Amino acid sequence: MSIMSSAQPAAPATAADDPEIGRSVRAAGILTNYHDLGAGFPALFIHGSGPGVSAWANWRLVLAPLAQRMRVIAPDMAGFGFTERRADVRYDIDTWVAQALGLMDALGLERADVVGNSFGGALALALAIRHPQRVRRLVLMGSVGVHFPITPGLDAVWGYTPSFENMRRIMDCFAWDRSLVNDELAELRYRASVRPGFQESFASMFPAPRQRWVDALASREEDIRALPHETLIIHGRDDQVIPLQTSETLLRWIERAQLHVFGRCGHWTQIEHSARFVRLVGDFLCEEGERRAWPAAGQAEGGT
Repeated sequence: MSIMSSAQPAAPATAADDPEIGRSVRAAGILTNYHDLGAGFPALFIHGSGPGVSAWANWRLVLAPLAQRMRVIAPDMAGFGFTERRADVRYDIDTWVAQALGLMDALGLERADVVGNSFGGALALALAIRHPQRVRRLVLMGSVGVHFPITPGLDAVWGYTPSFENMRRIMDCFAWDRSLVNDELAELRYRASVRPGFQESFASMFPAPRQRWVDALASREEDIRALPHETLIIHGRDDQVIPLQTSETLLRWIERAQLHVFGRCGHWTQIEHSARFVRLVGDFLCEEGERRAWPAAGQAEGGT
């Protein structure tokens, strides 16, 4: 299922004005705003689907630390952030996967690790299923991508209508640690959600009844079971937006998967446990290269 965009172009701004604006490149015909830091094997970070969200808002605490160990690339997906909003673009999984693949092509990336947060996890799964040779490793965080009854938290997030009070209410759903959610942050995210074109595109993506959009983002069980990739699944034990059971399902279905559950954590694993998240994801993604660099057993210095 898909929805045709009726949104307007985002307000003009520059990177000097707003850290959410990075570089731009045309990916699958969509002028895409993205952040590109570090060097080494590339990792593509795909954000979630909250109102006013952008790659920078989603990943701001972890991009720079992870860029010390790898190249990190974080785009604004179509309909979000500062990527262009074209009237002829359909907001559906086919468009988003094509955009992610198009970004890799535009940047000359033959393969990449893919990290998907929530909605972005569904896109990461679909990308790996449709183009398995383009993905090395997967990280799925509080991921959509399997069928589950929509939660009141997700229904509230996708059904957001702009007001400070509504933004504060849904932000309370995201975090276990309520000290992370204050009026100042809620005001900042509310203002982001009402930038020209932002709410128009967001409202067009997930109209009620919203269970159908959970189902539209889900991949087939047999396709998920066939994934050959090493996969790290991360979830907050106290997540009110995406139930922990979705990650437990992915753990059962993906042969080469491991699951890490953060206690005292809601939907914001990369925010509520940012330092631990950086170590966990960094170690997992760098493991492949480090393993290849290690000498074979019995061939270490001084061995026989």
